[in-house]
Amino acid sequence: MKSQDVDARTDEDRSVVGERKVEIAVLLGLLALAGLLGFDSWRVGNSWASDGPQAGYFPFYLSVLMAGASLYGLVAMAFARRSADLPFVTRQQFTRVMQVFVPSFLFCVLTQILGLYVASFLLIAGFMWWIGRLPVWVSLLTAFLFSLAMFVTFEIAFDVIMPKGPLETAFGY
Repeated sequence: MKSQDVDARTDEDRSVVGERKVEIAVLLGLLALAGLLGFDSWRVGNSWASDGPQAGYFPFYLSVLMAGASLYGLVAMAFARRSADLPFVTRQQFTRVMQVFVPSFLFCVLTQILGLYVASFLLIAGFMWWIGRLPVWVSLLTAFLFSLAMFVTFEIAFDVIMPKGPLETAFGY
């Protein structure tokens, strides 16, 4: 890529992180996971017993293979020609991913605190208003109707135990 092309990119098109750094991070993560799995497989027994393989026999050798593949990838990257590090994700793409990840993460946390139905209401209303740019009243009404339909379906029709919070407790559920 020419230097003038780099300068011509907008701030949203700039890379958050390059492919090379992500590949190295993934390979190191896989190597660490292989080490952990290998150690745990060794701990529970990774040899051949009189009645056949012990519980850690196959997982141990699979972790050895995974570690070997990770090391091969790291060595190959170390000896690879240094070309321009292509962007793994641009700022605009990263922003879009975070617009979904952060509310989804908060939904998981709020489900533990407020229960499934209230957390679902907040997630749906928030997404419709913030991402969908729909009017507030449409977002709130749709989220309420969907949460109500979920509540009737799971709690009343099928009698399934779902995570509940203080609001459901106040109504006796």
